Amino acid sequence: MREYFVHMMSNHSGGIYIGVTSDLYQRVYQHKHDIIPGFTSKYRMHRLVFYESFGHIGDALGREKQLKGWRRSKKIELIERENPARLDLSSSWYIDTI
Repeated sequence: MREYFVHMMSNHSGGIYIGVTSDLYQRVYQHKHDIIPGFTSKYRMHRLVFYESFGHIGDALGREKQLKGWRRSKKIELIERENPARLDLSSSWYIDTI
């Protein structure tokens, strides 16, 4: 069964990006290395601070939409409940982490 992920990336200023992917490892690598031009590369969203997995893409897309509709404070509450120190959850995934 395929797995889909909703993930939140952050930067040192506390900005938040929310996205969906079927390959979390690859997508986080792309964010960390600014491979795809856009919001995450412009604002250097290099820290994976939250993710959830789903068995169906529709569920992941629904959750992404829900999270994007939340106030910033509610997003931060979710991150801090699951990852109180806001650590980069992918810090040990790559040899050349940023």
